[in-house]
Amino acid sequence: MSVLKILMLNYEFPPIGGGAGQAHLCLLKEFAGNSELQIDVLTSAPEPGYVVDEFAGNINIYKVGVHKKNLHHWRKIEVLEWLYKANKFYKRLLKQNDYDFVHAFFGFPTGWLCYRTANKLPYIISLRGSDVPGKHARLAIDYKILGPLFKLIWKKAFALVACSEGLKERSLRFLPSATIDVIPNGVNLERFSPAQNKDRRDTFKLLTVGRLSVTKRVEMLIDAVEILHRAGMKISFTIVGGGAGKELLRQIISAKKLDAIIKVAGRADAEKMPEVYRQSDLFISASMQEGMSNAMLEAMASGLPIVTTRCEGVDELIKDNGVIVENATAAEIAMSIKSVIENPGVYQKMSKAARAQAERFSWQSVAQAYMQIYRQAVGH
Repeated sequence: MSVLKILMLNYEFPPIGGGAGQAHLCLLKEFAGNSELQIDVLTSAPEPGYVVDEFAGNINIYKVGVHKKNLHHWRKIEVLEWLYKANKFYKRLLKQNDYDFVHAFFGFPTGWLCYRTANKLPYIISLRGSDVPGKHARLAIDYKILGPLFKLIWKKAFALVACSEGLKERSLRFLPSATIDVIPNGVNLERFSPAQNKDRRDTFKLLTVGRLSVTKRVEMLIDAVEILHRAGMKISFTIVGGGAGKELLRQIISAKKLDAIIKVAGRADAEKMPEVYRQSDLFISASMQEGMSNAMLEAMASGLPIVTTRCEGVDELIKDNGVIVENATAAEIAMSIKSVIENPGVYQKMSKAARAQAERFSWQSVAQAYMQIYRQAVGH
């Protein structure tokens, strides 16, 4: 059996970035040691320089360093710096290796590199969320300026893969003529598991996890928690994640005099996250735009019911294991949280259903789905 030689591109990779980098890392873990694959990854590092890491016997990671100010937020100048520097190493890797195809995470900026060599090498793009025009206030102007380029990049791709049905629908609104496959994210079901014999506490612990960007609408969650607190409910709320909005959230919490019940924990080390979920009772989200939430999957695998506003990816995740709030307001979110807290029987059923639903999403099945597309790309 011939070995597939793949060049993977991702401008963010742990510790840089959010869900897409984590998803890429989990996929590589599934591919590690696979005798059918030889993979090179071209990505970024938070400081200038060029580093090569051997991830596994069949996987090497090439990291092009940039002047990163914040691990979870990309300034435009940083994106341009990475593109400029990565282009040189991309060309070098193509000269040194006879790749079968390129697999890019994000249609832009990474997709731009393989678009320019499309006449020599086919490429696959994994659409992740922010690279698909939609309701993203910070990127509205970027979408308008770069939209025509996005379409050119997509049209030349051998395959486009969205990580949820909702993201596929958004993508088709942007480019109706596109053919888009869906391969959802997975979750490590051994790492993330429910707490054994969790004691019911007087204080009900709420949790949200994610990059602290404007699309997450964490302020709305804070307002919802304030409503519940003023109504006399014994709750606490932990906000886990890095990003530019961290200090602003702390100021809002202090102004509302909610420091005693709301904690902005910042970014947590990956190895600590399973325990963070196990120590919580309910996962809440007000995100207006997602591909598919890795954090939500991890919470579900940990047995946490979900209360979330409607956005892409939630229809696949939320069945009888939580509540989707159709009207995205703090009052509606608070009402949904209250309905779960005040009904222990409902909570227990949702908790069991959350784990059962998470078991439908494994990284092994994600890897198998990508292998099918890889074989198609080389005519196998």
